[in-house]
Amino acid sequence: MTWSPFYVGDGHPRNVDLGAPPPWRTFPRQTPPHRFQPPPGLVEAVNAALALRRPLLLTGAPGSGKSTVIEQVAAELTLGDVLRWHITSRSTLAEALYRYDALGRIHAQRIEGNTGSDDIAPFLQMGPLGTALLPTGRPRALLIDEIDKSDLDLPSDLLDVLERGEFEVPELARYRDDVVHVREWGGEARHPVTKGRVRCNGFPFIVMTSNGERDFPAAFLRRCIRYTMPAPTVESLHQIVAAHLEVSEEQSGSVDAVVTGFVERLGAGESLAVDQLLNAVHLLIGADAPSEEDARAILDLVLNELSRV
Repeated sequence: MTWSPFYVGDGHPRNVDLGAPPPWRTFPRQTPPHRFQPPPGLVEAVNAALALRRPLLLTGAPGSGKSTVIEQVAAELTLGDVLRWHITSRSTLAEALYRYDALGRIHAQRIEGNTGSDDIAPFLQMGPLGTALLPTGRPRALLIDEIDKSDLDLPSDLLDVLERGEFEVPELARYRDDVVHVREWGGEARHPVTKGRVRCNGFPFIVMTSNGERDFPAAFLRRCIRYTMPAPTVESLHQIVAAHLEVSEEQSGSVDAVVTGFVERLGAGESLAVDQLLNAVHLLIGADAPSEEDARAILDLVLNELSRV
């Protein structure tokens, strides 16, 4: 393989123009919401979740656009910046509601002695779910990403909060001041919390994503609007590529071959993500695109099956 537009491997320093990154790898992230193409039935599912004030549970393969849905909805309905809670096996409901730095407060008390005010506010911060439940003029948008990666009890733990739309911060419920201004998640804005009780005045728009790796309790599922992302087709993938990249007429033949091969591999049971396809097309149509011979090796690298190590 001889394609090497940047790195050569000879160890000699050189000033190389790395060119423009793909649109989805530009930071800070500013993916235009119009680039997402809702599959059939998704618009109806979103509207049902909004009308019923219920969470939307999206199931589908990695890279199928599940987490992009909330970005488009939040932008279209002016719900503000999306709050994000990425789930792992160690995630707990408590950390999603609020964070309290008890050790930091003890340390500050020891340093300040009797002269300090013992203000609890600097040591508290709302979590992503707690911030979404703060009373605001417009509902907030919250992404609970990969909830199927959670501990078995987490979906059940969520039920009460999702039903009642409120929770208590025990440290504030027994604090000397009735009102404490607590910092929100992902920003510096502070919100008053009265007697430790946080209660939303409008249920947030919540999208939960799942890769379909586990089942959920019936009590949890009946409180959600559920939608399964459809399997990609050649037509839908061409629409996604066109929304992100400009493909010239002379490039369309090679891009079509990659898209068709991608769908065939999915149909054969291989695990691939749509963002892999976008990466492959970006490399194929770039200014320093590899030759046809080198392109095969590049595609093997970028479109590597996900279930293989």
